[in-house]
Amino acid sequence: MNAIISASELAGASAGANPPVLLDVRWQLSVAAAAGEPPFDGRAAYEAGHLPGAVFVDLDEELASAPGGHGRHPLPDLAVFGAAMRRAGVSSGTPVVVYDGGMGWGAARAWWLLRWTGHPDVRVLDGGLPSWEGPLETSVPQPAEGDFVPVPGAAGLLDADGAAALARSGVLLDARAGERYRGEVEPIDRVGGHIPGAVSAPTTENVGADGRFLPADELSARFKELGVSRGSPVGVYCGSGVSGAHEVLALAVAGIPAALYVGSWSEWSSDPGRPVAVGPDPQ
Repeated sequence: MNAIISASELAGASAGANPPVLLDVRWQLSVAAAAGEPPFDGRAAYEAGHLPGAVFVDLDEELASAPGGHGRHPLPDLAVFGAAMRRAGVSSGTPVVVYDGGMGWGAARAWWLLRWTGHPDVRVLDGGLPSWEGPLETSVPQPAEGDFVPVPGAAGLLDADGAAALARSGVLLDARAGERYRGEVEPIDRVGGHIPGAVSAPTTENVGADGRFLPADELSARFKELGVSRGSPVGVYCGSGVSGAHEVLALAVAGIPAALYVGSWSEWSSDPGRPVAVGPDPQ
């Protein structure tokens, strides 16, 4: 099953016999708070207009635990995550489509969590809300309670030690901007740089100017140039496990399974005992 869905395909599916549950996960990485400015308000954006029937899901509150030693967006408490999904009407036997404001990061985080916890049919709206040409609504739906119970999978998740090992035995991709990978700037975390052995692979290069994913063959060629070969173990990290999920999604579009280091650089860099590499060289 394809991991993404186009707006036209979604319109057809929504009018069909088994319409998908729609989750609105509008979220933006914001450093505005450090400057005393209010952060992006995804719920307000949702209330101003969303896809008909869509339910808002709060990434910081429902798709992550509180920031701490395991990073800025650690794995959520599964009871909280499961309750949020059931509140939104998610059941194990119903398809789910997730979207955000267009960047795709928030939607990918929800996609990854649902896949990792066992949902068999979840896709991301390619291009997000800007790709939708149909009507929007402002009313907040009250869907029937779903029955989805998250059961975490044994594969697809990396911790710090696993990420370090994968950087030596396979391919570990760093989805952040190149300047953060190289350690030239670091606006959020304690120190700049990257995990030794990781390869710079900014997730922004997986999409076109319209925010839609590049075709699968182009993505496959890109990852091959980065050292990814069929059958080789692949992992991804970013700043806090959000844009990294988007890169895992891009890999899935290319037909390449990959694991996610959810703690990512925000966890790795918080421990002064972990090694840090700087510059363009992976090592």
